[in-house]
Amino acid sequence: MAAGMYLEHYLDSIENLPFELQRNFQLMRDLDQRTEDLKAEIDKLATEYMSSARSLSSEEKLALLKQIQEAYGKCKEFGDDKVQLAMQTYEMVDKHIRRLDTDLARFEADLKEKQIESSDYDSSSSKGKKKGRTQKEKKAARARSKGKNSDEEAPKTAQKKLKLVRAVPLSGSILPVWG
Repeated sequence: MAAGMYLEHYLDSIENLPFELQRNFQLMRDLDQRTEDLKAEIDKLATEYMSSARSLSSEEKLALLKQIQEAYGKCKEFGDDKVQLAMQTYEMVDKHIRRLDTDLARFEADLKEKQIESSDYDSSSSKGKKKGRTQKEKKAARARSKGKNSDEEAPKTAQKKLKLVRAVPLSGSILPVWG
């Protein structure tokens, strides 16, 4: 599979990931908000119970305690739901990471295989022959054939001389400049 295909395949597989993550995080925020609302209600019920415990009948006390207990139970459910959602989100991201690792390993194996095939081809086709010129040599040859004369293509000693001449200030100098 070509490099572009690996990337395209992976991008297709994670296309909806940001939306799924946003959805899960929004659900977690909603669960947090519901829990906070219930905690406020529990505080209100507890304050009411404490302030009027002496004046309430035992049935009213039990009813109030039952409301508090139910609210705590609901908070626990919301917390459990949030933990499940967080685990689900983690597993979803982990699955994509594992898939990326697998695709990356396949891609690297393909590259190595192509490199081995390429080097086998080079060694079998160049038996008894000289290797071709390097890219640098080819550029230099092209530049010479076109008649270009830039600093990059000039020999290093000529470049140094050229830099020395350019580095010496021309005005206000006592010594003559040779170049």
